[in-house]
Amino acid sequence: MAKHQHSTPEQQSVRVLKVGERVRHILSELLARGEAHDEVLSASNIAVTEVRMTPDLRNAKAYVKPLLGEDEAVVLKALRTNTAFFQKEVAQRLGLKFAPRLNFQPDESFDEADRIERLLNDPKVVRDLDDDEG
Repeated sequence: MAKHQHSTPEQQSVRVLKVGERVRHILSELLARGEAHDEVLSASNIAVTEVRMTPDLRNAKAYVKPLLGEDEAVVLKALRTNTAFFQKEVAQRLGLKFAPRLNFQPDESFDEADRIERLLNDPKVVRDLDDDEG
């Protein structure tokens, strides 16, 4: 018996991206307003840079970056300690039947971008690039 699909894979992935973006906004708002009632989180400026949802919308990886050089390990521990609060709030605000299971991860993309920038500015690399252009 053929399985009937109500939406194309493209529509499914757009929905996954949209839900991820909504979760990112909700988490950002909760953190900005200090609604978690956690001293570490209230005292920190935390950017939620991306949320990646699984296709079934059951799991969400939230990539975070404490701003102003705050202690990332302490902030991540506080976020993970308050995961149940964030999951409940996300579920209520999204109106989903199931709360996505949140997994807070450090956003390494800024560090990686800095590393690439340093490599590109290395005198040997600059010299090689100049040689290629000439």
